[in-house]
Amino acid sequence: MTSESKYRLDRLFEAFSLIAEGNYVYVCDMREDFSHWSQTAVDYFNLPGEYMYGAGAIWEEHIHPDDRERYRQSIDSIFSGTDSEHDMQYRALAADGKYVVCTCRGVVIRDLDGKPEYFAGTIKNHSSMSYIDTITGLRSLYGFFDDLKAASWKKRESNAMMIGVTGFSNINDIHGYTFGNAVLRQLGNAISGAFSNYGGVYRLDGTRFAVISRSLSVERMIEIYNSLREKVSYELFVNGQRISLSLNAGVIRIDDFNIDSEIIFSCLKYAYYESKNRYLGDTRIFENTLSIDNRKLIERLNVIRSSVIDNCRGFYLCYQPIMYADTEKFKGMEALVRWKHDVYGHVSPAEFIPVLEQDVLFPELGRWILRQSMTDGKRLLEKYPHLLMNVNISYTQMKQSDFVSDLISIIEDTGFPPENLCLEITERCRLLDMDMLKDILVVFREKGIKIALDDFGTGFSSLGVLRELPIDIVKIDRQFVQNIEQSRSDQNTVMFIASLANAFSTEVCVEGVETARMRDFLRRYKITSFQGYYYSKPIPIDEFIEKDF
Repeated sequence: MTSESKYRLDRLFEAFSLIAEGNYVYVCDMREDFSHWSQTAVDYFNLPGEYMYGAGAIWEEHIHPDDRERYRQSIDSIFSGTDSEHDMQYRALAADGKYVVCTCRGVVIRDLDGKPEYFAGTIKNHSSMSYIDTITGLRSLYGFFDDLKAASWKKRESNAMMIGVTGFSNINDIHGYTFGNAVLRQLGNAISGAFSNYGGVYRLDGTRFAVISRSLSVERMIEIYNSLREKVSYELFVNGQRISLSLNAGVIRIDDFNIDSEIIFSCLKYAYYESKNRYLGDTRIFENTLSIDNRKLIERLNVIRSSVIDNCRGFYLCYQPIMYADTEKFKGMEALVRWKHDVYGHVSPAEFIPVLEQDVLFPELGRWILRQSMTDGKRLLEKYPHLLMNVNISYTQMKQSDFVSDLISIIEDTGFPPENLCLEITERCRLLDMDMLKDILVVFREKGIKIALDDFGTGFSSLGVLRELPIDIVKIDRQFVQNIEQSRSDQNTVMFIASLANAFSTEVCVEGVETARMRDFLRRYKITSFQGYYYSKPIPIDEFIEKDF
């Protein structure tokens, strides 16, 4: 599909979305059988994606077997040109395995010659009240997205703020979920009261809320948030009990109307988690969270997101060797993702991975990286039969319910030996349920897959993760070795980490080895392997194959 055709499809989709009134929207380019569906429908029914080829056939698989024939006849009549309208009720299979009753209405839009060009309409889910949160009565995440898209379509400059709670699980554990829901209702009331008459207030998911305002400046939103933050710390009463809540907040300015709402949401979440994880609840403005220009970053992210949708076009992998510390023989390699674009050139992953991790599309990129790295790795197995292919895994990938089955399928499809695979996780995995994470890693260990804990020592919970999980390799971040020859504190840190890992029978890999002097100095410690520019910068697979390490 050409960019112009996709642009027209998206604009038509936005127009239908404005009058959808909480229904799912679909628009199909009939000439190419390429469709754009509401993300809410994709999530609810576990569809392949927001953009689909052959959506009619895909959707048919979700329709109850007793209703399929009627549905198929109607769609065939639409695409053959016999009918111009579609209006029927059927049962559709949701992601939870249950059928829900839906009413689907659509119309054929013809070109100037009278030929069918688009088929567009809405699907009403009769079992869903998804646009109103049942606990707080506020508009939900789906309503939030609809209003974001409406603001963009109408070109209304506005500001969005995400507000959430730290440590809310303690309230549920102590008082129970009924009381916890009462706290969320009271917090929703407090947020609505604070931002009264200034814009829309939404409950997103869990303990996160949002505000979209056209009239408030970013500075004024932060002032209101600070007052709200102080109030719920000391003056929030639920059923006669005083409850103290710790809030976090991120803000983003919405003034580029060509940017996908999902990218805006991802940037907003990034700012929110910066507030939560690094700034003790102080508001983070997205434009201040990264060192490059905000507008250019969001523009790039928007294009990068489109690249993921387009079968990860523009992405490629480079590989950096990992060498045994004692013999300097080849041990393995780390796969590192890169992105190149005709306009933006080569873009560092440091610029897009932290934000893209918050996007619902990120697992799709993660699957592509796994598949490509194993495909490339197979080319090296004859030369290095014992190589270890290290692939970075985000906690957002691991929290997907189908992560384990997807990984095993990729291993089977590529024929890559699981015992030659090492998954690198970071201590951010502590955000997942530890029992669930432990179960996942046990499955991997049974398959022969190794687990490395990346960036060890840079977070707050590295020791706890090492103690709780079956870790094979600890990777010491380069920040601890850049001044290893002069810094006594860095020397003590490396010595401590190496000794600690050895106590857990865990290997140690040091990243950032850049000189022979650094290598020789690090050999004083119980280090298993080295990685860094001294051996090679990250290089494409074809160049890697030609080298002898």
